[in-house]
Amino acid sequence: MFVINALTSVILAMLTVTLVSFVFWPKSGVFWKWQRGKRNTLRVLIEDALKHLYDQEYKGLKTTIPSISGTLEIPGDETVRLMTRLESLGLVKSQEEGFQLTPEGRRYALRMIRIHRLWERYLADKTGLAETEWHPKAERLEHNMTDQEAEVLAAQVGHPRYDPHGDPIPTPSGKLPPKKGQPLTDIEEGELAWIVHIEDEPSAIYAQLVAQGLHPGMQLQVLEKDQQRIRVVAEGEENVLAPVVAANVTVEPLPREHEIGGPHDTLAVLNVGETAEVIGLSKACRGPQRRRLMDLGIVPGTIIKAEMRSAGGDPIAYNIRGANIALRKQQAEFIHIRRMKEAA
Repeated sequence: MFVINALTSVILAMLTVTLVSFVFWPKSGVFWKWQRGKRNTLRVLIEDALKHLYDQEYKGLKTTIPSISGTLEIPGDETVRLMTRLESLGLVKSQEEGFQLTPEGRRYALRMIRIHRLWERYLADKTGLAETEWHPKAERLEHNMTDQEAEVLAAQVGHPRYDPHGDPIPTPSGKLPPKKGQPLTDIEEGELAWIVHIEDEPSAIYAQLVAQGLHPGMQLQVLEKDQQRIRVVAEGEENVLAPVVAANVTVEPLPREHEIGGPHDTLAVLNVGETAEVIGLSKACRGPQRRRLMDLGIVPGTIIKAEMRSAGGDPIAYNIRGANIALRKQQAEFIHIRRMKEAA
């Protein structure tokens, strides 16, 4: 009996030591991981709050407890504690009209904005990630990057001036050009404009704009406008937008004598047996997708013939520079063509 009790005591002691080590072991213990996670969560909130303050300042809007609480999706009392912390760190000052960044807070905010937009540029140009995933992915990546790593990332994407949504990327010294353009809702019927920016928040509206194929760099014309809808044509495609959606598209007017190219057919409408000449790729085709099509020889002037449709109708085999290549409808829609008449 004594031996059993002694053995039980030894086992319990070993289990206790193991449990304590598991929880409190330096650096890798659960307690210390929890502490680091708590600190990291606070840092993320601080950095996201600073970005929100700068965004409001850039747009000429006031920053209040409700605006911060809504953006960060945290309760009002937690927002108050967060702003108190930011004030104690010398990053924010409270005034009658709301909160304002201090010079140090502005530098910190611009650093985070630079990293975020560089990541979005990288995700757009170097990966096949869907457009609606760029922003949330960059939000997760931006908080774990040093200034040195940010400069390496900038070099990888060619030191861009704008992110894929048309937002300017701050320079390493924090310089940023003034806001340009006007909402699409300000453009009158018959006027021409080109898209310089598409707001990626709220995500539901951004997803709708992506689904309608609108993106920076496109030229458009307002065909019809009233209080319920705005009808535009862009790259030969008509789109109908609610005013609340159109307000998230920033444009710069074009002279009335300017000619907008299109409408263009796309390779997706070419029937089997028909031949067409490539006149270009849609600006919506980016990154690896664009490089793959160009590597296949799909550039302006290339002659393509639709050879065979699969049993399900998608993909379709096309003869491109002497080789039969299967392309899905989604890929073919990126390719603008001019149909060629068959010789008599």
